[in-house]
Amino acid sequence: MSAGVAAARAHSNIAFAKYWGKRDGAGNYPAVPSLSVTLEGLETLTRVAFRRDLASDRLNLDGEDADGIPLARVSILLDRVRAASGVALRAEVVSRNDFPTASGLASSASGFAALSLAAARAAGLEWDTQRISDLARRSSASAARSLFGGWVELAGGPEITHGTEVLAAQPVAPALHAPWRVLVAVAGEAKKAIGSTDGMLKTARESPYYGAWLELAPPLHEALKSALLARDLQRFGELAEESALAMHASAIAAGVIYWSGVTIDLVAAVRQLRARGTLAFATMDAGPHVKVLVHESDAALAGTWLRAVPGVLRVLDARPGPGARSMSPEELS
Repeated sequence: MSAGVAAARAHSNIAFAKYWGKRDGAGNYPAVPSLSVTLEGLETLTRVAFRRDLASDRLNLDGEDADGIPLARVSILLDRVRAASGVALRAEVVSRNDFPTASGLASSASGFAALSLAAARAAGLEWDTQRISDLARRSSASAARSLFGGWVELAGGPEITHGTEVLAAQPVAPALHAPWRVLVAVAGEAKKAIGSTDGMLKTARESPYYGAWLELAPPLHEALKSALLARDLQRFGELAEESALAMHASAIAAGVIYWSGVTIDLVAAVRQLRARGTLAFATMDAGPHVKVLVHESDAALAGTWLRAVPGVLRVLDARPGPGARSMSPEELS
């Protein structure tokens, strides 16, 4: 197949039924199922160009040349594309985020989703979204979900087969399914001290609560899915908080702590807001930021409330949004 240049855009997603933990063995299969929403905004733009004049892959991330682990992870995904397409050329990858990278805002989800789509198209592969979702998952499980818009799930657990089996994310409900918004309270822009993969592995090795997490997560996922389909914001929000707190409890018991003082203050603020009669629910991923689920009619009030918490840099008001899609390579020139 001919090789060339292609570009893609993808959005971050926020998991409400948390993914935390990997199955043993190869393939990067999640240990538990997850349920997320892809957000409008929080966007990654990525261009991939296979070039005859390159001796090795190159990565420019947010305007700076990158090497080490970031480049290695990109090259591994590109190797999978090269093996499938027959393209032997090295590639130049240019990628930029409109939000802080590696700080706990799911930049790997949008990043590897955009990279997977752009790389497959640049290599001439006419894969469907399911196949590209599986490609993204092998580098970042959460990236599998960002290939799709709206509400999305990814299976996980002991029934997931290792090896060459395809495991793609699956749409659950469209972006406009429920009149809900996600407010992202940014609590810092520094890169986190321990990445998500390392944090998961350490939790699995050392946490006395990891087994309990593996038992709790699947029924929580099913309950969250049912509440979503019923558009039951209160039930969904309560379950989402339970999933987030259980995930972090298992991690904290292994010494994996992503929260800051601002995180704790934000969770308290959300509870205070709820006590005043506004349905608002907090969830946290592998970073200090707090994402708050609210009805769209309460977004302005909740945003003002969260901005008043000392240490909050800004609050992003995000609607459920689209999945990954191709774009013109010239937009990243």
